[in-house]
Amino acid sequence: MITRTTRWPAPAKLNLFLYITGRRPDGYHELQTLFQFLDHGDTLTITANNSNDLILTPAIPGVATEDNLIFRAADALRRYARIKAGADIHIEKILPMGGGLGGGSSNAATTLVALNYLWQTNLSVDELAEIGLKLGADVPVFVRGFSAFAEGVGEQLQPAEPEEKWYLIVKPEVNIATVDIFTHPGLKRDTEKRSLNALLTGVYENDCEKIVRSLHPEVDKALSWLLEYAPSRLTGTGACVFAEFSTQHEANATLKKLPDWLHGFVAKGVNTSPLLTALHALSTDCQ
Repeated sequence: MITRTTRWPAPAKLNLFLYITGRRPDGYHELQTLFQFLDHGDTLTITANNSNDLILTPAIPGVATEDNLIFRAADALRRYARIKAGADIHIEKILPMGGGLGGGSSNAATTLVALNYLWQTNLSVDELAEIGLKLGADVPVFVRGFSAFAEGVGEQLQPAEPEEKWYLIVKPEVNIATVDIFTHPGLKRDTEKRSLNALLTGVYENDCEKIVRSLHPEVDKALSWLLEYAPSRLTGTGACVFAEFSTQHEANATLKKLPDWLHGFVAKGVNTSPLLTALHALSTDCQ
């Protein structure tokens, strides 16, 4: 067991496009979506120990520790590996809750990857992804650490390399429940399935955007403002929206123009997750 204190990134993601191609009898939707990571996210500081206690700080108001995805991921890893181990985990939370940036899923994935290394459980990436899928549909892509094209209900992944652009991401002052969007009767559910090559060379869109804009004027207003400056769209089911730029300078220049009623940040899209980079760096240091 590695007991020194280590810091681990839990990066955000964007859905560069999101198409809904059908609805299954069990109510789940068939998707085609493209995930890309951002060089921006939460940070987990972790100290592993032999106590068998999982201590999380700070507490999230209204969320029991046992319900926190970080705790659930750590406990699921212990159970799968059949070990007794503990950890002190502190999270520096900067990603907005319910924004469509995958913060909770990323936190869970970082916990799995970090503790697999620190506890020296030596599980494969496939095993970690299997554990992660039971915690949330987006967890495996964060575990694997590469930008990916996803199909099925989001669990069928293949590596992809979209252009690494700069993004201005803003979150309107509204929280959106994913279930409200996917159960909406007006949601488009019959987009034609296309090959990855066809999707990568086409115009990127999000089938959820029309419904979200109609239900939430704050999102509609934010997107209307961003579209004055660059191609912009919703990520996931929102509420975050993003504009894409070729250079950091262009993104920062638009950030400075944000009106008082909008708050955002600039980040670079990256096809290799900062989590994977951190793991490789730590592994190399220990050799």
